[in-house]
Amino acid sequence: MTSSLRSAEWYSGDGRNAYIHRAWMRRGVPGDFHHRPQIAIANTASDLTPCNSHFDEIAQSVKNGIYEAGGIPLELPVVSLGETQVRPTAMLWRNMAAMATEEMLRANPIDGVVLLGGCDKTIPALLMAAASVDIPAVVVPGGPMLTGHFRGEALGCGTDVWRLSEEVRAGELSEDLFLKSESAMIRSRGHCNTMGTASTMALVAEALGTVLPGLAGTPAPDSRLLEGAQETGRLAVQLVAHDRRPSTFLTKASFHNAIVALAAIGGSTNAVVHLLAIAGRLGIDLTIDDFDRIGADVPLLVNLQPAGTYLMDDFHRAGGFHAVLREVRDLLDAEALTISGRPLVDYLDDARIWDADVITPRGHALLPAAGISVLRGSLAPGGAIIKPAAASPHLLKHRGPAVVFDSIEDFRARIDDPDLDIDENSVMILRGCGPMGYPGMPEVANMPLPKKLLEKGVRDMVRICDGRMSGTAYGTVILHVTPEAAAGGPLARVQTGDWIDLDVRNRRLDVEVPADEMEARGVDEATVRGFANPRRGWERLYVDHVMQADTGADLDFLVGSSGSKVSRESH
Repeated sequence: MTSSLRSAEWYSGDGRNAYIHRAWMRRGVPGDFHHRPQIAIANTASDLTPCNSHFDEIAQSVKNGIYEAGGIPLELPVVSLGETQVRPTAMLWRNMAAMATEEMLRANPIDGVVLLGGCDKTIPALLMAAASVDIPAVVVPGGPMLTGHFRGEALGCGTDVWRLSEEVRAGELSEDLFLKSESAMIRSRGHCNTMGTASTMALVAEALGTVLPGLAGTPAPDSRLLEGAQETGRLAVQLVAHDRRPSTFLTKASFHNAIVALAAIGGSTNAVVHLLAIAGRLGIDLTIDDFDRIGADVPLLVNLQPAGTYLMDDFHRAGGFHAVLREVRDLLDAEALTISGRPLVDYLDDARIWDADVITPRGHALLPAAGISVLRGSLAPGGAIIKPAAASPHLLKHRGPAVVFDSIEDFRARIDDPDLDIDENSVMILRGCGPMGYPGMPEVANMPLPKKLLEKGVRDMVRICDGRMSGTAYGTVILHVTPEAAAGGPLARVQTGDWIDLDVRNRRLDVEVPADEMEARGVDEATVRGFANPRRGWERLYVDHVMQADTGADLDFLVGSSGSKVSRESH
């Protein structure tokens, strides 16, 4: 009934305000529109977010499903963040996109919402918003692109950009051939086809329970994505009828399952900051230590780039996400519910692996323990993370002298200097790239190796940074060092020549300098000059209020929720 709908607060009654709200919406809609559930479609489509450029077609299928189920679909364009295009980094605006979406959902006569996300930051931002406004919400992931080929070889977008560009710098691939591969890499609509952040967050969103079970990972050009989008539209109307809001089914158990899934698929390290931020909006006590405790011993079962060989359309044909989850079913929390009202584990009985090269059975895991490792020590007292599945095994225990770069500009200016005192045993350190320092915590931690070492055949070194790396990247990279240099962390005071000790097995990251000596050191002027110091606008607000990576890098005043209530009228 109308009185049970949130939108009735706008539309019911005979007064002037209700008249205004109804009258301005009477443009070809059914006469009883205001008695039906009002379902927003939060659409992150944008030509400048190429991974999401096909969302208008998906939105139409969602609309069809909403109409079928008796609801009123209302498309709501929201902030769209294209990882490949925006500078200085899309992460700078994740919290802004979440805040803007939250406010628009709250401000409008909306009973439920379908969230259309794909490119890296869009699904996290939409889920943060939905959690904070707490109205019925369900995600439709936009899906990965199909595999492109060059010279007869499959290309993983992102991962092969890093690989091929290093081959050029090493003199093993001509620039002409490198540029010719450009038109072959992006074959179709959709987001990255590796197990990068976009694919990871789509699958993790389903593991949380916020996606129609079985839909995540469906390639963008696959007609079954549109079928699932239409079914999701129908589901959204049911969610309103049952008042199934994020707070009613998202629990610590949901995040447990997301962490297990993250490890089993070899997912992006970026999922750590996103899951922490989403949990923060729900008031769920999730910490970086939970990622290590729950996920560290989970086996890697998915042979996808950057940790393996294949790509996302291979993953889909090989059995998809449920085939992976079935293999680790005993590690999942059986009580965790999904958006359908049923537990996640209920959907796994019929799942099968159809290609054991792509999805390996549990007994033949690619790695026996592949989850995120959380490191602590004198260089990272608040924690840092590493993805062992993407690292070189021989570097997981390493001791070497630091080569320090004060900013990304300093790094780019010196890394190929033939006189740079660096060898394969050195530990490259880049600072000033955390949430406050850059600002926005960019994907620069997987620093390209010095050209002179590439020419010698070196392909990996230990790298340490307070920033992030692309989910498509690989290497022995220690990320999210907390506190970051700009927040006064030890990273700001480490010097070239200091000995760094990495021991992943024992979860340690230390600088071999006495604590009193480190504390007595000043911060170099060059380091301070590299820190962000915006004068106005969002960047100023962000730098003043962003929290550290170990809590999800949300803004301090956005943690938690405000609910859906709006107390005052507009006229």
